[in-house]
Amino acid sequence: MKFLAAQVGYLLQNSSSRRNLRFLVNFVLTLVAMVVLYSVVFHWIMQRDGQEYSWVTGFYWTLTVMSTLGFGDITFTSDLGRLFSIIVLLTGIIFLLVMLPFTFIQFFYAPWLEAQARALAPRELPVGTSNHVIVVGDDPAALHLNKKARQYGYACMLLRSDSKAATDLYDQGYAVAVGDYDDAGTYRRLRVDGAAMVVALDNDMRNANVAFTVREVSPATPIVSKADQEESLDILKLAGSTQVFHFTHLLGEALARRARGGDMQSGIIGRIGEIVVAEWPVMGSRLEGRTLRECALRSVAGVNVVGVWERGRFELPDPDQALPPGVVLMLAGTEGQIEKFREFAGEAPLTDAPAVILGGGRVGRAAAGQLRRRGIDYRLVEKNPGKLMESHRVVAGNAADLDVLVKAGIRQAPTVFITTHNDDMNIYLAIYCRKLRPDIQIISRATLDRNIGVLHAAGADLVISYASLVANTVINLLNPDKVLMLNEGLNMFRMAVPAELVGKSLAESRIRQLTGCNVAAVSAGEGLEVNPDPDRPLAAGTRLLLIGNAAAEQRFLERFPSRPATS
Repeated sequence: MKFLAAQVGYLLQNSSSRRNLRFLVNFVLTLVAMVVLYSVVFHWIMQRDGQEYSWVTGFYWTLTVMSTLGFGDITFTSDLGRLFSIIVLLTGIIFLLVMLPFTFIQFFYAPWLEAQARALAPRELPVGTSNHVIVVGDDPAALHLNKKARQYGYACMLLRSDSKAATDLYDQGYAVAVGDYDDAGTYRRLRVDGAAMVVALDNDMRNANVAFTVREVSPATPIVSKADQEESLDILKLAGSTQVFHFTHLLGEALARRARGGDMQSGIIGRIGEIVVAEWPVMGSRLEGRTLRECALRSVAGVNVVGVWERGRFELPDPDQALPPGVVLMLAGTEGQIEKFREFAGEAPLTDAPAVILGGGRVGRAAAGQLRRRGIDYRLVEKNPGKLMESHRVVAGNAADLDVLVKAGIRQAPTVFITTHNDDMNIYLAIYCRKLRPDIQIISRATLDRNIGVLHAAGADLVISYASLVANTVINLLNPDKVLMLNEGLNMFRMAVPAELVGKSLAESRIRQLTGCNVAAVSAGEGLEVNPDPDRPLAAGTRLLLIGNAAAEQRFLERFPSRPATS
């Protein structure tokens, strides 16, 4: 009933729909008047011909002739009657068979379908709605954030001004609302004053409008805005944004941090308290070809190898498996322990050959800047280099042209970065670069998450998704003390020690074998024990700091569903 009432309400409130309904009613009244008139004329002609029929028969004859059914049980004998029958038949064809269906569809059925679609995507949330996330924007990052937020227990609402686009998203399983971005009433109806966060992922001008409009309604709700241009950072802050991120710049820097060479500090990808999580590519280091058991990293440096990345797959480390060159280790420990590991593992052999960056857009330029800060030389390949500085480091031409790549130094480069915004092009270039240099490190950008696996299959060693970078940043802001999203699907999260594990050691608990989660630290009160002793019993009231992907986290919750133990 509520759904039907919403549709009727829309039909009555919309001025265009009311006008259409008036036209339809007038048309139906015209048809009724025509049927009554023809019935009266039918009686007059029949009486003139000496025949008597009831009024019901008159209406019956008129409708059968106008609808072209014409049973033939009642006919005129005079030419006047037959001429009248022709007129009734022709008007019936025009008004009843042609105009009535068209008018009904155009002025009732189509508006009704539109009202039905609008009712699916609400314009208002229930009173009392709170702790939800409102996302403004229509790029893939907004859709990915919607999924991630729901995964972590937040109701996430996508805001669209176009009801058809909203309905399409609803059919795909997204929570979506309809409203104008620049209307304060829209945010009041979406209960923005109780929202956990508003995320603006549109263009810079619209994001400024969104932030300013939201601030009219709710001075306290956190607003996270995306900036496409560096000049917009301050303007978006002035508009009311709590935090502003230049995501394309962050993406370029994240790509550059994965390059071989430089210092270990550049490989740090996350922190919670004293815990630091870092990536270390095995290629070219002293670890290549050795097993983790042989390296004895826990005793040498105190670090914990919580997992390995191999062509986009995160796996728990096998201590007896030799480390191939394409593997990237995920390390957890303090900064001091990470530094000890760097000294033990050794840097990849330095080379004077510059890295190659394919694409001189915002991401490519940000990667170049990060490489400069790390002291790594580079060559940037760009089709339209006019806007770029440092011409001695810029190679003009198509990245798919072998001569251009050779000029950029692809034959000697230790690393190639693929930074275009087109995933199809990135896949194409990854295949080409891998064919040219089987031993080169390929680091690529992905715009859509679904292309991460394809890029790895095409030859990329490391892939960072723009959509995941945005979602990870926002989720980390929503859960600063509970979860830290580190990489593509890899999270660090806190869990209280389950009651059934109290008194057991980490080795006895078999958390890693049962769930796929790795315990990076144990905290009790204000203290934090990094890489805890696996033989020490777990006490009640302590909390575990775990690292694993979303599936491993879900397995932990399913395997240990009991309430946390209390001391």
